[in-house]
Amino acid sequence: MHQPEHVKATLGRINQAWLEGTPDAIGDGVADEVVMVFPGFGGSIRGREAFVATFREFLKQASIRDFTEADLRVDIAGNTAVATYRFEMVYERGGGRYRSTGRDFLIFENQAGKWLAVWRTMLDLAEEPVREI
Repeated sequence: MHQPEHVKATLGRINQAWLEGTPDAIGDGVADEVVMVFPGFGGSIRGREAFVATFREFLKQASIRDFTEADLRVDIAGNTAVATYRFEMVYERGGGRYRSTGRDFLIFENQAGKWLAVWRTMLDLAEEPVREI
């Protein structure tokens, strides 16, 4: 159960849930006491419900037009795994279209044979308006 494929599968289910507009399904892939640190380390939230609520709130305000990820890397040491990947997302919010890029950084813990996210932040986050051509 200490294979990177299992961590990748959990991460894939988390991303699939919010990208398909079903953020409540994210809860199956995160620990009860998951921590999310806001970009730039400007604060944090704790707990599964608060974690899922951030995705729920984003999806209330924005419509995702495109999402790609690249350079997925998973490293495992004992019952802990670190997963990182670069992302690019185009979304619409408030009448504007925006491109967001950065690196998602998650820590997973193997709890009773199941990999669960216990910590997340986004690094190198950049957002800019998309100019219409």
